[in-house]
Amino acid sequence: MEIRDSAMDADWLKSPNVARMYDYFLGGHHNFAIDRESAEQLRAISPDIELSSRANRLFLHRVVTALAEQGVEQFLDIGSGIPTVGNVHEVAQQINPAARVVYVDVDPIAVAHSRSILQGNPSTTAIQADFRQIDDILQHPETRRLIDFDKPVGVLLVALLHFVLDDAVVRQGLQALREVMAPGSYIVISHGTADNHAPELAEQIKQVYARSTHPVSVRSYAEIRALFQGFELLDPGVVSPPEWRPASPHDLGLDNPKRVGCLVGVGRKP
Repeated sequence: MEIRDSAMDADWLKSPNVARMYDYFLGGHHNFAIDRESAEQLRAISPDIELSSRANRLFLHRVVTALAEQGVEQFLDIGSGIPTVGNVHEVAQQINPAARVVYVDVDPIAVAHSRSILQGNPSTTAIQADFRQIDDILQHPETRRLIDFDKPVGVLLVALLHFVLDDAVVRQGLQALREVMAPGSYIVISHGTADNHAPELAEQIKQVYARSTHPVSVRSYAEIRALFQGFELLDPGVVSPPEWRPASPHDLGLDNPKRVGCLVGVGRKP
């Protein structure tokens, strides 16, 4: 499936889109001039933005691998974005061909591309829904078709929650997920932080995102750590993406983790 610039008259193509900007930083091709312009504005403000995006994606690969090797057979990927190299189902099904994945995104382009690449794979699906209406995700027929919440599930909230500005909505969504997840389930969070940036730099980044489809709200280490309430944090805790169980001493960003502008963690429901 192609996305053509002639489709720019659609409402959801009139503003820079965070999923397509992320795709651009990862070297993808599912983005438009309006996305690339905002992405380059971010790069000018924070030259490490691309490093952060790529390190975050590598973390996703490692954590899905780790959970699949622990026997997790089903994944709910909320805020999955536009498909790119090493999607969750590709990583998980390489370890367990029977692994099931439900992708969720609010962006119709991301969902359309996901459905296109998932054709012929009955163990995967993609739905258009919003974390802020978490019940719509949990009760969706496709979610219920593939996810058995009576068994352990890996819930992925990767580079998502910093686009949910209301702290109360974040807490409500996490509580709903925690209540429905079976013991032995895992929650995976990566979240933007300004802890290692000057306040004026963080404000400039927020101003660029304010002109996009999703304004951003970076949070502190303490605030991100609190998102795991009710879960047991896996070692090494809440850390920079390169520091979460690196594959080698030469992993991207591991030489200077503070350059990566986000924090990650994995929690297990007891």
